[in-house]
Amino acid sequence: MAGDLGVDPLDLERARVFSLLGHLLAAPPEAALLRGLAALSGNDSPLGRATDGLARAAAATDATAVRREYAALFTGVARGELLPYASYYLTGFLHERPLAELRSELARLGIARAEGVAEPEDHIAFCCEAMAGMLSGSFEGEADAFLARHLKPWASRCFADLEAAENATFYRAVGAFGRTVMDIETAAADLAA
Repeated sequence: MAGDLGVDPLDLERARVFSLLGHLLAAPPEAALLRGLAALSGNDSPLGRATDGLARAAAATDATAVRREYAALFTGVARGELLPYASYYLTGFLHERPLAELRSELARLGIARAEGVAEPEDHIAFCCEAMAGMLSGSFEGEADAFLARHLKPWASRCFADLEAAENATFYRAVGAFGRTVMDIETAAADLAA
């Protein structure tokens, strides 16, 4: 990752985890990433068990099946099963105050979504990618403050909904992995407070 020089190794690992989540939630993974995920192994910690679950799910699917699953979950014909946006989780509507507040903070930090991306910035993938960039030092901003304001209030519920989604198979494991990451991040933030 760019910006690795002088960054705490723990923050770099956190950045890699958030980057992976952002990548998996922005678009369905291709075959090479699925093979890489299938090769992961965890341990008996909560994150290790979630990693093992992600590896098993990746090994049990293929890129075509994951593309269909992603479409059913996030895009659908009219809309997907899930609406992975902060505004929706926090207000029940899209394009509300949480998006405006996030856009204001991102503008202050000089962070913008990539050209050609239609999803609003309060999409879970964008929030995870912004978090990864702050942790790695690629973006300006205080990652833990960003986590507290823009992920902690809703991301765990979003990941739990993904874990329980009717159309989820591979993404059920992504939801469990993300929920576990948020549980750890929340516990660590509470200890630091």
